[in-house]
Amino acid sequence: MAKQAKQEVAAPGIFTDKSMHFFRNYINNPSPVGFESSGQKLWMEYLKPYVDSFITDPYGSAVGIINGKAPFKVVIEAHADEISWFVNYVTPEGLMYLKRNGGVDHQIAPAQRVFIHGKKGPVKAVFGWPAIHTRLGNPDAKEQQPRVDNLFLDCGARSKKELEDLGVHIGAVVTYADGFDELANDYYIGRAMDNRAGGFMIAEVARLLKENKKKLPYCLYVVNAVQEEIGLRGAEMIARRLKPDVAIITDVTHDTTTPMVNKITEGEISCSKGPSLAYGPAIHNKLLHFVEDIATQKEIPVQWRALSRSTGTDTDSFAYANDGCPSVLISLPLRYMHTTVEMIHKGDIENTVKLIYETLLSITPDTNLSYFNA
Repeated sequence: MAKQAKQEVAAPGIFTDKSMHFFRNYINNPSPVGFESSGQKLWMEYLKPYVDSFITDPYGSAVGIINGKAPFKVVIEAHADEISWFVNYVTPEGLMYLKRNGGVDHQIAPAQRVFIHGKKGPVKAVFGWPAIHTRLGNPDAKEQQPRVDNLFLDCGARSKKELEDLGVHIGAVVTYADGFDELANDYYIGRAMDNRAGGFMIAEVARLLKENKKKLPYCLYVVNAVQEEIGLRGAEMIARRLKPDVAIITDVTHDTTTPMVNKITEGEISCSKGPSLAYGPAIHNKLLHFVEDIATQKEIPVQWRALSRSTGTDTDSFAYANDGCPSVLISLPLRYMHTTVEMIHKGDIENTVKLIYETLLSITPDTNLSYFNA
């Protein structure tokens, strides 16, 4: 295993004023599953100076291309979508009931502020919830818990007609209003750090390659895929189109050091101690060991997890696409996944960027990833 190195090791030039401005705006921008295009446009605009060209696919995955004529193809990938809700039913009084769009957590919803993305633009609303006085008024009544079927939105409209006048419709997508913020000791919070932090990191890798004038002996695809949160669908489509020879996927993983998380089942991962590498069937062992060696050589701290049948990330789609693609997962530790206060550490971002960057500088078309050739 790679030795644990000092935490202050960091990639050069991460978090410039320009990149920090992009990161903040990118986290704050709503990009719900199936409606990622506005975030993808922000991402492509930031990435444009650092790649040679772009391609996009019909469902909105975006790919920056570097050295596109080279026959050997390497992917670095993140996903762009965030969990959200759909308006599903409107009462005569103008209240709205919902369906999930991805793995959104119903328990955090009561009293949250949201935007309903209607036909006339965003409409502010809140998740209503009965006051504690009314919930506890009958001492014999069982305390109600939030469920998808008892959560509702209130935007101030008091009839279906008033909702229609605001542009709200069945199928309108709903995102939480909470955005980016900074906490003590280099922690960042926001919704959709899962996984727009990944989109930020792969863009920073491309920036460093360009600014440091690095020439790669292969084609590099910088991939921001859609629809991961509902079954890795965007990665599935783009992997078949690109047919890469190697894929390096970055996503988030659970910080397991907070209360109510079982380390026996989730392993031991902590924010501020470096990116996480993992063993699992979809993760190619020789590529994993290649990345591990880079971490050791460059004194980049890493942590380890074991995964079961699947990684639950876009790694699975790339690994099993086409005739098989050697794939590895480099994960960013994160607290409070699928909430509005997903928390990450600045140093982990820096070290994840450095690990991907250094791996790209070391891999070549001649790197032996066969299990059967010495």
